[in-house]
Amino acid sequence: MRFRRNACWQDEHAFVHDASSEPVLAAVLIPIVVGSKGPTILLTQRTEHLEKHAGQISFPGGKVAESDVDREDTALRETYEEVGLSLDRSVLLGSLPEYDIRTGFRVTPIVGWIDGPVSFQIDIREVASTIQVPLEFVLNLDNYQLDCKDDGGKPRYFYRLPYKGHNIWGATAGMLRIFAIAVSDQR
Repeated sequence: MRFRRNACWQDEHAFVHDASSEPVLAAVLIPIVVGSKGPTILLTQRTEHLEKHAGQISFPGGKVAESDVDREDTALRETYEEVGLSLDRSVLLGSLPEYDIRTGFRVTPIVGWIDGPVSFQIDIREVASTIQVPLEFVLNLDNYQLDCKDDGGKPRYFYRLPYKGHNIWGATAGMLRIFAIAVSDQR
């Protein structure tokens, strides 16, 4: 399956940078890893000492480097750096709409299909551990919860996807939800 991008795939509660801002461009890989127990989505738990998004659950990815040809190149490079998976463009299925994050990033989620088995060699400076969430769980929109926090007197809404004691929330849960909607649109 290749993704045909649809403008309706969005997170209606997501933060959006104003027109005058210059967000940092980034890309992540949403890796579908197919192993003996079926397809899973690979996520990383970030280390606690990082300046941005410390301890959070995220996708492999990061900001665009000058040497990157495009956002796909960024996602593949960062995946190699963070979890040791050397992949080429043949695994890529397409991209989802850009996703703005409050910390100043504009992220392009790239979806990839990886036939297992795979082994990871995580960069312990950035990644504390990997988490594999069953694809079936991610695709079930009933598993997502809408949460709210006070943001200086204004409500800030975001999605949460609790899984076996893991707190998948914010941009990661938002992008996973958009991914689930995109897959249901392709069926």
